[in-house]
Amino acid sequence: MERTLVLEIPEEVYQPLMQKAQQVGQTPENVVLQWLTNALRPVNDDPLLQLAGTFASDIKNVSEKHDDYIGQGLIR
Repeated sequence: MERTLVLEIPEEVYQPLMQKAQQVGQTPENVVLQWLTNALRPVNDDPLLQLAGTFASDIKNVSEKHDDYIGQGLIR
């Protein structure tokens, strides 16, 4: 079953949405639907989650600082 949702969004959100839709060749409605679908997808569907626990490390705060560690790796 599908539902219709009507949103009023501010102009400062609408303009970037329209630009994104044009870039990807989709309607703004389809772009928003894809974003919502991805945002609401259960964490269990994350393919990277399958790697959890497969690597040994002395680092204990990866879940909180993973962006920092990725950035450091990219800089190197």
